[in-house]
Amino acid sequence: MSNEQPIPVLQVLNEAGRRRTFAVISHPDAGKSTLTEALALHAKAITSAGAVHAKGARRGVTSDWMELERERGISVTSAALQFDHRGHVMNLVDTPGHADFSEDTYRVLAAVDCAIMLVDAAKGLEEQTRKLFAVCRHRGVPVITFINKWDRRGREALTLLEDIETHLGITPVPVVWPVGNAGNLRGLVQAADTEQMLRYTKVPAGTHAAIEERLTAEQAAEQEGEEWQTALEELELVLSSGPGYDQEAFESGKISPVFFGAALTNIGVKLLLDAVVDLAPGPGPRPLAKGGSREVGEDFSGLVFKIQANMDPAHRDRIAFVRVCSGVFERGMNVTRAASGRSFATKYAHTVFGAERTVVDTAYPGDVVGLINAAALRVGDTLFAGKKAEFPPLPAFAPEYFAVARPKDISRSKQFRKGVSQLDEEGVVQVLVSDRRGDQAPVMAAVGPMQFDVVLHRMEHEFSSPITLDHLSYRLARVTDAEGAAVLAKARLTDGEVLTRRSDDVLLALFADKWHLNAFQRAKPEVRLEPLIATAD
Repeated sequence: MSNEQPIPVLQVLNEAGRRRTFAVISHPDAGKSTLTEALALHAKAITSAGAVHAKGARRGVTSDWMELERERGISVTSAALQFDHRGHVMNLVDTPGHADFSEDTYRVLAAVDCAIMLVDAAKGLEEQTRKLFAVCRHRGVPVITFINKWDRRGREALTLLEDIETHLGITPVPVVWPVGNAGNLRGLVQAADTEQMLRYTKVPAGTHAAIEERLTAEQAAEQEGEEWQTALEELELVLSSGPGYDQEAFESGKISPVFFGAALTNIGVKLLLDAVVDLAPGPGPRPLAKGGSREVGEDFSGLVFKIQANMDPAHRDRIAFVRVCSGVFERGMNVTRAASGRSFATKYAHTVFGAERTVVDTAYPGDVVGLINAAALRVGDTLFAGKKAEFPPLPAFAPEYFAVARPKDISRSKQFRKGVSQLDEEGVVQVLVSDRRGDQAPVMAAVGPMQFDVVLHRMEHEFSSPITLDHLSYRLARVTDAEGAAVLAKARLTDGEVLTRRSDDVLLALFADKWHLNAFQRAKPEVRLEPLIATAD
């Protein structure tokens, strides 16, 4: 690589301008993985779409590759899909849908420039959707809204928009409006072109794009009658009472463009995909930990937002997912890990499409690169070449569930230690240790109990070391220091102890509940007890 001419800055900026890096966020069962697959289908990146619960000839979705995901019908890891659409490179980073994996979702949202918020037409805004929207607002990620499952019975469109504005504090601006109530989808009309209606014919099982037919306003009025007239009146009402679409307002998080459709039958998905190209921002400057920012055209920098092992069971390897933030990534280049100051060569680099991989030679800002077997990397690491860059660390969420892990077979201790280390590095759980418990009995700390199911499954099937989990009664964790740990140790609490988080040596004081925490704080107000991030806001 050193003998080659550097890629001109103008080319880097042009390539960055072609990138759209985005995520889909939603409450569980709103159709997130199905929409992910439908987007890839419309971009012709795949030939047929799957569903989370694969049936018969209909295959499972590309982005859900882990055996546990296929069994449960949920996404528990984030996967990166890259495909082309209308001359743009689309980097779609799938996210876990279940609330128990919100910490993983937070990391993913640190790596994208836009998010699609998926809302179930029948259920409306659900708890996890609200939390994830709050994360987007916290990180300054603009949000496009897609109201899904309009082919099934659900709530009224105007009511759904009112809920979004009331509960999220953002103004929904329709770009696409449904003709017909939920469960009676007759077609779609675009706010920018009310002189035609888009009608769709479903393809059996939704495995291919729905057939689209364009009707003039006269044809729509003749064939759909009152449904067409009602759609136009509702659309006019919403647009006349709101601020209208404004790009700056969208990128600053004041408005959210709204689309309607049905991901399972691929209705309205292409309009959404086109909107990501037309409306979503491309890569921009990224703030640095010590002030200032890294401009897109500067030397290479990247953020490690995800680490995943054993995506390919045949190779048993480890992939660090890196979002390119500035400059150009070239396979084989030497990059420096900001945390340690050590450099390494990026010999094995792939783009990832579900569990499928392609060797990548060059990547630009917005792209996601998988570095294979880069053992030194951790989630939240900054990588750079040339001028130093270090991005702010990714915060850890407050765990609320704790369990002691022990190998069922003591002769598998080596595999046990390797598995625990790997899960810790990936951020599947936070691993807490203490001299009293020792290496053979680490404490697993989780945001939600389903994380423990992932731990049990992966320890047995990937690391060949089945484990037991003995659940502890703690529900609160607070950051303390050495002095605080000493005071807590002397206090001999029956419902509390101090453990060290192995990933960063932070001391965490664990308490059974708020009553025990408050009682200790009243008795020892001088002890440092700081909360971790517990929610998105």
